[in-house]
Amino acid sequence: MPTLPWRIGERRVMADTARTTAADVPAPEPDLTAAEIVRRAAALKPLIREQQEESERRGCYSEELHRKFLEAGFYRMLQPRRFGGYEFDLPTFWRAMVEISTGDPGTGWGLTLGSHHAWVVGSYWPERAQREIFGPEGDFRGPHRPLPGGTVQVVDGGYVASGTWDYCSGVPYSTHFMGNALLPNDDADAPPVAIVLVVPRDQFTILDDWGGGQQLGMQASGSNSVRLERVFVPEHLTVVANWTRTEGATPGTELHGNPMYLGMLYGVYHAGLVVSVVGAAKASLEEFEQSITTRKTTFPPQVWRYEHHDFQRTFGLARGLTDSAEQLLYRAGEMYMEYCERWATTGQPFSREDDIRLFGILQQSGRLAADAVELLFRSGGSSPAKRGQPMQRYFRDVAMYRGHIAAQYLNLASEFAKAHFGLPDSLF
Repeated sequence: MPTLPWRIGERRVMADTARTTAADVPAPEPDLTAAEIVRRAAALKPLIREQQEESERRGCYSEELHRKFLEAGFYRMLQPRRFGGYEFDLPTFWRAMVEISTGDPGTGWGLTLGSHHAWVVGSYWPERAQREIFGPEGDFRGPHRPLPGGTVQVVDGGYVASGTWDYCSGVPYSTHFMGNALLPNDDADAPPVAIVLVVPRDQFTILDDWGGGQQLGMQASGSNSVRLERVFVPEHLTVVANWTRTEGATPGTELHGNPMYLGMLYGVYHAGLVVSVVGAAKASLEEFEQSITTRKTTFPPQVWRYEHHDFQRTFGLARGLTDSAEQLLYRAGEMYMEYCERWATTGQPFSREDDIRLFGILQQSGRLAADAVELLFRSGGSSPAKRGQPMQRYFRDVAMYRGHIAAQYLNLASEFAKAHFGLPDSLF
C-alpha cells in the first residue's frame, strides 16, 4: 500500500493551475495556468513555422525560439514543483507540445524530448540527486537515450563511463544528458545490468551529425549524438533501468506527493514521439485546405478544388484521421492520470499491462496521424513535393516516425499479447 500525504479513499482533484506544494526552488510564475501555457504555445506557431527551413539546415531550433521556450515555461511543465517546475499533468503538456509541433514537427520533437525527462528524474532519482540535477534555479533540459551506447567501470564513489549515444533528441539546448550503459554483472554467467547515467553539459561532447540534409526528416529535432570519454559519474546520479518491470511507489511519489511520478513510461515515452506526428497531421491539413481553396482543378470544367468531390473526400477523411489521432493522444494522457489517482486513492496498482495498453493506444494515435499526412501529401499534386515546401517536410518528418522501432505496431502487437497472457515478452 502506498505511503503518501493523503489518505486511501480520499479523492484528489487535479487543479488547472500549476501545483502549489512547498517549493525549495520557486517557479518563475507560481500562478501559471494550463490554459495560459497552451495559449502561449499556440501563439508561437507563426514564428516557429517561419523558421522551419533554417531549423532544418541548422539541425535544431534557433536560439531565439529557445529563449521564448524558456520564457514561456515549456521546459518546466513536468518538472516537480519542489524544484522550480510547474508540475502540470500530462494532457496539458501534450496539448502544448502539439501546438508547437503544428508549427514545426521537428522543433516539437526536440522540445518534447528535451523537456519530458524532467518527469523521469522527478520519478526515479533520490532526493539528493534531484536537488543536484535540477539545481538552485530549477534549470533542467535533457534527452534520454535508452539504447545502451557505452560501458561503465566501477570506481570509488561511482563509475567511469565512455561511449557514444546516437539520436539524443533535444540535446543542443540541454543542461544534462541521460543515457543507458551496461554494467558488468557480479555473476559472470548473468547478463550485464543496464543503468541510467545523468551527466552535466560540461562533461559530454555533442557531435555535429544532425540536420543539413544528413537525415530524411525530423532534421530540426536536434537529435545529435553524444560522446563521453572516461567521465566520472557519481553513484547517486545513476539508477538501475528496471522501470518497466516494477510497480508501485517511487522516490518521486514519496518526495513530491504526486502520483503522476509513478513513472510508468511505456505510454509516456511513445507519446513523446506521437505529439509531433499529430502536429504534422494538423499542419498538413492546414496546408491542404489552403491549397484547395486557392487553386482550381487541372482539367475542364475547372472549379475550385474544394468544390470537387475528389478533394472533398480527401479533406474529410484526413480531418477525421487527424481529429481521432489527437483525441486518442489526450485520452491516453487522461487515462495515465486516472491510473495514478486510482493507485493513490485505492492502492490498486498501475500495472505493467495498464502501461502496455496505453502504449498500444498511442501507437494507433501515431498511425492515424501518419496516415493523414501521407494521404494529404499524395493527394496534393506535384507542387508540395518540391524542396522547401512545408508538405514535403511534414511527409519526411512522418517517415522518420514510421521507421522508429516503437512505431512498429504489427511487430509489437504480438509482444503486447504475450505480456497479457503471462508469456515471456521482449519489450524493454
